[in-house]
Amino acid sequence: MAGNDYAAEQLKEKGNAHFKKQEWAEAEACYSQAVTKNSKNPLLYTNRANARMKLERWQDVIDDCLRSIELLQENMKAYFYLAQAQLAIHHPNEAFTSALRAYELCVTSEKQTSNAFLISTLVLKCKKLKWENREKDRIARRGDLIAEVEGKLEADRKFHLSEIDGYVSDATMGKIEAEEERERINETYGKKIDDLRTAFAISDPEHMVKREVPDYLVDPITFELMHDPVVTKNGSSYERATIIEHLKRSETDPLTREILRVQDLRPNLALKQACSEFIETNSGWIYDCTEGEESPDTRWAHLSSA
Repeated sequence: MAGNDYAAEQLKEKGNAHFKKQEWAEAEACYSQAVTKNSKNPLLYTNRANARMKLERWQDVIDDCLRSIELLQENMKAYFYLAQAQLAIHHPNEAFTSALRAYELCVTSEKQTSNAFLISTLVLKCKKLKWENREKDRIARRGDLIAEVEGKLEADRKFHLSEIDGYVSDATMGKIEAEEERERINETYGKKIDDLRTAFAISDPEHMVKREVPDYLVDPITFELMHDPVVTKNGSSYERATIIEHLKRSETDPLTREILRVQDLRPNLALKQACSEFIETNSGWIYDCTEGEESPDTRWAHLSSA
């Protein structure tokens, strides 16, 4: 057993060396060999998941992360990678749950980490995608025509993206060029859909306006709309109740990890006014975006209670 553990560690180090050189396939192969030597080490699965993310093998990333979490429940990296993979396969609800768990583990960790901002950004991205999906459903219910036209645009977008995948597979296009082309296609079709919604909003402003909460009004701890924001010495704003609750557990800024005490907090009056105006203007719908959507996919259902 000790010999296998040593061999697994050597293979992991070899995989790390390949990873640093951006040799993703070679790194993944080394981590896979390491797993065969020591299948009980959760860190080997997260290392391999990271390499597989670079290879865009999303289902394999999910499988590795779930296995790693089984072996080590408080596994921040596994949840972080899992969220990214779930987002890549268009499961924003599950991605939000995983990213939020990663964030909770990050901000409560005793170890200094620079991951809080990255994870916070991912959580907010997942939440925005959840909201966008709800908005698409709402707009679809309001107007079958716009849903049909959006569907055709989305089908065209997926077709062109699949063409890019084909070009990469047969080596007629490099990965960097392919990624740039994907970004261009997504940007082009995103603009087309926005223009379409604008046209419908002008013709039916009561029902067709796209609704969203601006990022700067969202508390970076709970990812909910703020009501009583306070600002720290470094300029970060939080909901008063949530940052005070956090400081009871740890006197550090949850994002920067710098020392922070309750007496350092000051009311952010300008932001509070902006929040109040937004609530007054949009009180009919801002509380519609509740959590608790459930997916028929049970692969990660047990993670919600982790």
